[in-house]
Amino acid sequence: MIAVFVCYYYDISFDIDLTLLSIAIIFPLVFTIRGSFRRREKALEHLSQFRSALKTLYYFIMSSDTIISEKREEIEGILNNISEKTIVHLENHNADVQDVDSHINSVYQFIIDNKESIGKSVREKMFRFMSDLHEAIDNLFAIHTHRTPISLKAYCKVFIYIFPAIYSPTIIFHIGKGHDQFIAYFVVVLTEFILISLYNIQDHLEYPFDNKGLDDIKLEGFKFDR
Repeated sequence: MIAVFVCYYYDISFDIDLTLLSIAIIFPLVFTIRGSFRRREKALEHLSQFRSALKTLYYFIMSSDTIISEKREEIEGILNNISEKTIVHLENHNADVQDVDSHINSVYQFIIDNKESIGKSVREKMFRFMSDLHEAIDNLFAIHTHRTPISLKAYCKVFIYIFPAIYSPTIIFHIGKGHDQFIAYFVVVLTEFILISLYNIQDHLEYPFDNKGLDDIKLEGFKFDR
């Protein structure tokens, strides 16, 4: 609105091709939105793999006749702790994963401590699903820690803010000074609103774990004991 007011006040208007400016803003903005959406979809896949690996490890222990009930409760508590710690870590912006790693290592220690009760073939299968668990968690931590290119986001944000300064004189030129100024205000404000909305959508999609956006992942549904 200030840009339009200044243009009318100082009688500034010119005609330039807005195609280049549209490409300079819309193309990178759409690219970042698409990248953020793919990150969200990948996160859903890794969360499904994460819970699947936990439940499979649990089933292996529960189906063994040689493991006593106390040990079954112990591994169930370990797997539940892994689930809880991972979910809490994803919901926060803390990059330290040592606490989660220590709980995951407890599964390995449990298998080694009870290798006489757990058959060799079962141990090998459990280690196979431990590999899936590690892979899923590491992928989730990678999405949690690393974002879409920061320089590209900054580039989009800068151009969104300077766009009205270039767009307003062009709109005034095409509308004509004899027409109602409200039209120029409306067009410029609406265009900037669309750009800012797209930028905010991308910003919320980029971090899908904090429950601040409408499209964030419902992490409660991927807990071990849901």
